[in-house]
Amino acid sequence: MDQTNRLNEFRRLILEVLNMHAQMKGEPAWIQSRVESDLSGDTHRLIDHDPRKNGGTDYVVVELRLFEGKVWVLNDGIEYGIAEDLLEAGIPAEDIVEEFEELPSFAYAEAQAA
Repeated sequence: MDQTNRLNEFRRLILEVLNMHAQMKGEPAWIQSRVESDLSGDTHRLIDHDPRKNGGTDYVVVELRLFEGKVWVLNDGIEYGIAEDLLEAGIPAEDIVEEFEELPSFAYAEAQAA
């Protein structure tokens, strides 16, 4: 599979996993979950919305980014870890980056642009 097809498959699997979590009923019951994708930055988020706080407050539960052919786990609020679901969906372990000591180069570019 060429790199473009591989990344498209990763995107599909990421959205499948995040949508699965968004459809789960959580506690408290009034929390609304949604998936957001920024295709220009290849960033995908699972967001919980609490309509009862300050007119509505969003919390990023999971944030994933495709960068240099790998799935970077930038934020993981899933109790057992989102990587487990990504593995079960078919993304190889060597293509999932969970822990990193230095910020990836895309983080530096975003900080300079701000």
